[in-house]
Amino acid sequence: MLTGQYIQKIYLNECPGEDSYVSRLPVVKNLIKKGGITLHKNVTFFIGENGTGKSTLLEAVAAAYGFNPEGGSRNYSFSTFRSHSPLCENIRLWKGAKSPSDGYFLRAESFYNVASYIEDLDSVPASAPPIKFSYGGRSLHEQSHGESFLSLVLNRFGGNGLYILDEPEAALSPSKQFTLLAQMNHLVNKNSQFIIATHSPILMAFPGADIFVLGDDDIRLTPYEETEHYVLTKQFLNNPGKILRYLFEDGLWDD
Repeated sequence: MLTGQYIQKIYLNECPGEDSYVSRLPVVKNLIKKGGITLHKNVTFFIGENGTGKSTLLEAVAAAYGFNPEGGSRNYSFSTFRSHSPLCENIRLWKGAKSPSDGYFLRAESFYNVASYIEDLDSVPASAPPIKFSYGGRSLHEQSHGESFLSLVLNRFGGNGLYILDEPEAALSPSKQFTLLAQMNHLVNKNSQFIIATHSPILMAFPGADIFVLGDDDIRLTPYEETEHYVLTKQFLNNPGKILRYLFEDGLWDD
């Protein structure tokens, strides 16, 4: 198991310019206030409400490490639309003594673009085997969204790696999230580090992981059972009828 993380600390060397929208994101203000985020564990989760900046932070970390902002490995250089934030120019990473031999940045929203890039590369005659064989042998476009995600994790992730995942649960059923958890554990035991932005209380349950809640006023290391995701999910599953009556009777769904 990895004893020294490939990325040990995330911090800002300077604040983005005031004319940049990222300077107004809570995560940017709180990174400055806290002096950065130290990563002590092989699995780190960033969670929080929409708009706090967790995906923007993850994208900036990936780009600062050398990954394509749209996803893929550090060898992928395609760009379909320059939509990533300028935060990567201000992010600095305190790297460990060891470097990963494998790595991947997974963005749920642009994984289709990664699959298309692989198709384009495989369409060019080459002496090397098609890239799709590293993903299970089938074109990612010939699989469902969830199947292609799992093909990536089960076949392409080889261990001794840095894996940065943005909302990987987006295409996965609960049972497939269990599969992802099992494979994460396998890879962690092969000297891998995961940094994940998620809303999934299933994934957050990974044993021993650090969970950072990105809020409006703070970045707070929080025990799993104290996260809002766990508390609300447990309350709902324990008594869904009561929760639904409360929501509907209070008119929260009225126009």
